[in-house]
Amino acid sequence: MAEHPPTISTHVLDTAQGAPRRGVRVRLWRATGEHHDLVGDAVTDADGRIRDLLAGTPLEAGTYRLEFSLGDGFFAGLAADVRIDDATRSHHVPLLLAPFGLTTYRGS
Repeated sequence: MAEHPPTISTHVLDTAQGAPRRGVRVRLWRATGEHHDLVGDAVTDADGRIRDLLAGTPLEAGTYRLEFSLGDGFFAGLAADVRIDDATRSHHVPLLLAPFGLTTYRGS
């Protein structure tokens, strides 16, 4: 069986609706010194998921920024910076939305 390369993934859930949020654009940037390089750009599927934001780009240790475009609500977007120390395993960064609150965490 072929080994799968490590990924960065996300899952966006709308807690007010009790359902996944489809159609959320998420961009993934990698910090390189003073700059950020775009390494991924995708939209959540019907289950609110993006399974691989790297889209074939090898995961490296370092700091990444996930930018969620959320639309017309109170929170129009969110940028979350995460530090990846272990590039040998996948990392999951879910986002929970509510009309006037949101949270993210390190998933499994």
